[in-house]
Amino acid sequence: MIAYIAFLRGINVSGKNKIPMAELRELCESIKLQDVKTYIQSGNIVFKSVIKSTSELERLIAAAILKRFGFEVPIIVKTVEQLSAILNENPFASNDKIIKKQLYFVLINEKPNIEGLSKFRTEVFTNEEFSISDSCIYLKCNAGYGKAKLNNNLLERKLKVLATTRNYRTMNKLLEMVG
Repeated sequence: MIAYIAFLRGINVSGKNKIPMAELRELCESIKLQDVKTYIQSGNIVFKSVIKSTSELERLIAAAILKRFGFEVPIIVKTVEQLSAILNENPFASNDKIIKKQLYFVLINEKPNIEGLSKFRTEVFTNEEFSISDSCIYLKCNAGYGKAKLNNNLLERKLKVLATTRNYRTMNKLLEMVG
């Protein structure tokens, strides 16, 4: 059994794409995922599976949600090792509590194309810093994510990737839940 974390994009936001976490856990168990736990309403699932492909797990969970709830949900699945690497490679890492509240992780499903990436790297966002890796865009939002111009929708549009954003606290909690 391998431990995984699934990140669902755009559920339980402004009353749209509602999925109660208890029902999500039941649904995951019905498709043979083991030790299923959820964390907060934004769609974070910790589980174990014998399936070794994250893309296969993404398709499996997405298909089950579509069948049960009637809408499509983009999903990114990471292994514990991948999530640990994302956290460890954070260029804005700090022990400062204020900085930790400014840190966001935009998980992406694939490496952005070189042309779009080159163009994007030249952009400047006031009170915001970013760094891009193959699987994550690290954000430091000095005025908070709610006021950020550099957000999930903009990154998806400019870099042409599927993305979902989580804060520092959530990422660490999910890793703790797996351990």
